[in-house]
Amino acid sequence: MSSRDDIASSLEQLLESLIKMVGRANQNNNDLQKQINQANQNMESLQKRISQLEWIMKGQLKESERSPIRNYPTHPYPHITSEIHDHNSVHF
Repeated sequence: MSSRDDIASSLEQLLESLIKMVGRANQNNNDLQKQINQANQNMESLQKRISQLEWIMKGQLKESERSPIRNYPTHPYPHITSEIHDHNSVHF
């Protein structure tokens, strides 16, 4: 009968070990699911930001088509050192 007791004890240990393994696998699965959910939330947030930036850029493009930016100064600025001195000198 001791061999039956040994077999029963071994089977009981095996069952306990399998239950622990399943528990750890379920915990790992839950942790991974949480990480996936967080990654999905981050992705949605980034997609919203990208959409906002695209909307702003489209608005700026439309605005620039209506009134283009001028790249030339409205007041002439002196370029030669003597012209700068003459331009900035104070007369009493």
